[in-house]
Amino acid sequence: MQNHQEILDILKGSVLTRGMTEEETRALLASSRVRLRTLAKGEIVFHEGDTPRGLYLLIEGALIIKKDTFSGRQIFLSEIEEPGEMFGEVYEVLGLPYDMYVEAVTGARILALESALFSLAGGDLSRPALLVQQNLMRIFARKAYFMHNKIKVLASGSLREKIVRFLFQNLRADGVIELNVSREYLAAYLAVTRPSLSREFSAMVRDGILEVDGRSIRVADMEAFEAYL
Repeated sequence: MQNHQEILDILKGSVLTRGMTEEETRALLASSRVRLRTLAKGEIVFHEGDTPRGLYLLIEGALIIKKDTFSGRQIFLSEIEEPGEMFGEVYEVLGLPYDMYVEAVTGARILALESALFSLAGGDLSRPALLVQQNLMRIFARKAYFMHNKIKVLASGSLREKIVRFLFQNLRADGVIELNVSREYLAAYLAVTRPSLSREFSAMVRDGILEVDGRSIRVADMEAFEAYL
């Protein structure tokens, strides 16, 4: 379990505090508007339909973003497992109720930052509050770029084309892709079932296009791989 300094270091490494001095970041963490929450496995951070009261940063553990259908089926949307990863900020800034919910898949700890930390106070924004707002704009720009890339992937015809275009965006010069997401997340990203994704990966290995070792993937036949771009 992280101590105070480790939590501070995670906050300092977040895009949210970019440009802040050490003193400003310490003051932010010490604010009564910032609360460290400890979650048990299966505990819900917020429910679908809740009104946002702030935004959240993961400190340790793993969370999952899900949505329930009218028939009661649970849909996996994404996972949150990197310390410092932020979530809930889009709904907070837009003032929209959550249309999904976040659940702890392990014991976890998060920082909850209340809206008042980066809202107008007395007609003026404090320097840290202004920096938070500027950094949120950077985060939104990054997410817009992410969605742009996702649209290009999903516009592909076959599942193999979707896989290749996704992998191509993460391809290193040595022909290796180190996936930092689970197969379940990738299946949700590509809007396919997990078994379908696994079958197509296996087929691409049999065809000599890929070599797969856990989350490490190497393009074995670059010409055949690029034929699906």
